[in-house]
Amino acid sequence: MAVFPFYIESVRCGFPSPAEGHEESLELMDYLVRHPNATFVLKAAGDSMTGAGIYDGDLLVVDRAEAVLPGRIVIARIYDEFTCKRLIRKNNTWWLKAENPNMAPFPMPEDSEIFGVVTRNIHNLLER
Repeated sequence: MAVFPFYIESVRCGFPSPAEGHEESLELMDYLVRHPNATFVLKAAGDSMTGAGIYDGDLLVVDRAEAVLPGRIVIARIYDEFTCKRLIRKNNTWWLKAENPNMAPFPMPEDSEIFGVVTRNIHNLLER
């Protein structure tokens, strides 16, 4: 397990402010993973979820123990392929919605399933 220094104060993305410097420690795995036995990581591919801040190459932390609720970003298995979309409820039917205005939502096919809920997105800022 890796433990990192964790500064309690938030960092401002606007004008800088003098930091108080209060430091604790952060167990990164505890922050990223709530249910270790039900969690896995997938690499995002494509641009259908850029509106949710998920970009091609990002690492998605997926938890199979999290409740599947409308509005959550999920991994669905459709025809033996995984897709990452926002789950919505429409006319008593489950739909998958891309977070890209060029892609229309679609109802979940009958033989598809929700494989897990995306709980974290790890975005590499160095490779862009």
